[in-house]
Amino acid sequence: MAHSQAELFNSIPQSDHLGLFEADHPSYERITELLGYRRRDVAAATGLQVGKIRHDVKMPVELRERLSEWAVILNLIGEYFQDPQKVVLWLQTPNALLGDIAPRDMIRIGRYKKLLKFVQTALRDNER
Repeated sequence: MAHSQAELFNSIPQSDHLGLFEADHPSYERITELLGYRRRDVAAATGLQVGKIRHDVKMPVELRERLSEWAVILNLIGEYFQDPQKVVLWLQTPNALLGDIAPRDMIRIGRYKKLLKFVQTALRDNER
């Protein structure tokens, strides 16, 4: 199946609607705030030990990469809703299309890629 060039670039948001990046790195505080995560949630979602969860210059590369991935999906959702409060509500609400799991819990249990594919498909289908 052929995809248009526009679809190729729909995998990332057009802008940082939710202010989830600071210079060239993801904002730990803002991302975890939107997701409603504590350190133990971040540890569960990343597979890192709680003691490795830090948001300073010694942040593990794996954590920085996961935060960037989460920021992408949050901004894609933010582009659709255009309201941070609606983004938070959507993240917290169990979704029948996700097996009655809240999107924030999908991320926490390591199902980020499945959630990203779901969001991208929904956004693509919404454009048609």
